[in-house]
Amino acid sequence: MQTDIDPRSLIGRKAFDRHGTKIGTIDEVYLDDATGEPEWAAVRTGLFSRDAFVPLEPSEMIEEGLRIPYDRKLIKDAPDFGVGRHLSPEQELQLYHHYRLDISSPASDSVPSSPPADKDFGRIAGED
Repeated sequence: MQTDIDPRSLIGRKAFDRHGTKIGTIDEVYLDDATGEPEWAAVRTGLFSRDAFVPLEPSEMIEEGLRIPYDRKLIKDAPDFGVGRHLSPEQELQLYHHYRLDISSPASDSVPSSPPADKDFGRIAGED
């Protein structure tokens, strides 16, 4: 993901799966508390549907919106923790496991394998 992009500019943009099929619209962007970098987005998957959390790394900005390099079914099956709240370390680990992301990779150094119990992860972009 391009780190020079304002995460608030993602809200309201369309999200597409790896095949270019529209998944939905980005509702929220979550920042890593340790780095301040955009890490997750909540995508509204339909008018009466729920939000699916998607990783912003390795997603990429395209002219039409955000391309998420996963199949639509995997994205729609992602855990839904509700928007507007912090992601707990346990919830974030569930997402890493769901997408089979390596939690020890350089892009995710801020997510320790045993996060401290008092640490909040995933604050919402624009919150102080």
